[in-house]
Amino acid sequence: MKSRSDTAMEHWRDGVLERLNNARKDQYSSIPILSRRDPGTGHYSKRNWGFTLLEVMVALAIIAITLVTLLASQSQSLSLASEAKFNTTAALLAQSKIAEVEAENPEDLTSDSGDFGEDFPNYYWDLTVGYLGFAGAEEALDYLRQIDLVVSWGEQAQYQYRLRLYRFVPMRKK
Repeated sequence: MKSRSDTAMEHWRDGVLERLNNARKDQYSSIPILSRRDPGTGHYSKRNWGFTLLEVMVALAIIAITLVTLLASQSQSLSLASEAKFNTTAALLAQSKIAEVEAENPEDLTSDSGDFGEDFPNYYWDLTVGYLGFAGAEEALDYLRQIDLVVSWGEQAQYQYRLRLYRFVPMRKK
């Protein structure tokens, strides 16, 4: 037989447990629960156990498409940055090479090629000097030279920057 103090203790314990359960229900009532017990049978509903295979596959497909798109845009961004760097550097190198050509004696202009040294590895230049030729204007065009400069980068000249210049070459009197 239970004493009066044991009964009071059980009553107190049951009241405390009931208040705790009610507090938990209030606290977590706004959070969706994936699996709930069916109130009629007390068993978990199979329908709410988790995600279906189709849902997981759709989620993975969405993630895969997103990642592929992000990686492709990152790759394109790096390629465009590399091309922009080449265009900027090649324009400055071409300008310096043309300044060297203009400083030379016009009669000593010849075709040549080379590199830009250790400061600009894998940058190469090719200078071509040619005569202009138009029918009926040969005498006047003897004074003009066409100078083509190509600045390229890489072993297989992946990028090329082309520049054309026309230079007046006075003829010496004989």
